[in-house]
Amino acid sequence: MKFIFFGTPEFATIILEKLIKSGLEPQAAFRNPKESASVLIEKLEYLKPDLAIIAAYGKILSKEIVEIPRYGFINVHPSLLPKYRGASPIQYAILNGDKETGVTIMKVDEEMDHGPILANSELPIAGSDTYDSLSQKLAILGAELLIKTIPDYISGKIKPFEQDHSKSTYTKIIKKEDGKIDWSKSAQDLERMVRAYYPWPSSWTLWNGKILKIIEAEVFKNDSNYKIGEVFSDLTSTSIHRCIEVKCGDGVLIIKKLQLEGGKVLTSKEFLNGHKDFIGSVLK
Repeated sequence: MKFIFFGTPEFATIILEKLIKSGLEPQAAFRNPKESASVLIEKLEYLKPDLAIIAAYGKILSKEIVEIPRYGFINVHPSLLPKYRGASPIQYAILNGDKETGVTIMKVDEEMDHGPILANSELPIAGSDTYDSLSQKLAILGAELLIKTIPDYISGKIKPFEQDHSKSTYTKIIKKEDGKIDWSKSAQDLERMVRAYYPWPSSWTLWNGKILKIIEAEVFKNDSNYKIGEVFSDLTSTSIHRCIEVKCGDGVLIIKKLQLEGGKVLTSKEFLNGHKDFIGSVLK
């Protein structure tokens, strides 16, 4: 069987490497979603693949392209469809505090993450999972599921089944400004945001006119009388070292690692050693 692969970020790279190690090596791999449709059609008609696999390619393909391979296109999507269609299902699962997510292998049609399902597999979300760690877990799970699914799909053992479109939910493309922290939100929401947006666009705030990225944080239930966004250090904290705490709309966010614009990632202790005026400031 001749197949080709479409994918761009690390999620796709992990899947492609797993396919090759299993003995499934593509004729070609396409990494540029900005390639024009006419050029793509010309290349596919020349290659004449039996199947195309797509993973995080970042482009909706036309019906003309999708119908070129004999067995069409199949997509590895990092959510349990029809939940979280679109560009950022991993981030949304963390932001919403979901306990589990998964991967779905589906046939591609001309609509976004809309086609019939071939297989899916669930995965629990750890309380410490970031976008980075969860993406890697889902890529490995997706590759393993794909390797099992392809032969059964080609042989006709798997019959695709329609998604329940009435239950579909959608995600949007994440932008840098989405990482801007609103300290009036709950500490729990902000801790999830820190994990969901690591390593990009990161969760960030402003201090002394500079961007301050929050790299790692945890929630602390402290009914303090500080102002929202105010930085303090309270000895009742769970940390054995002097820590950085920020009053939120509900609860307190303990900052464990952070990075000031132009600087290195530091622990809270390291940061306070070099920025003693940080305590008492109000973050914007």
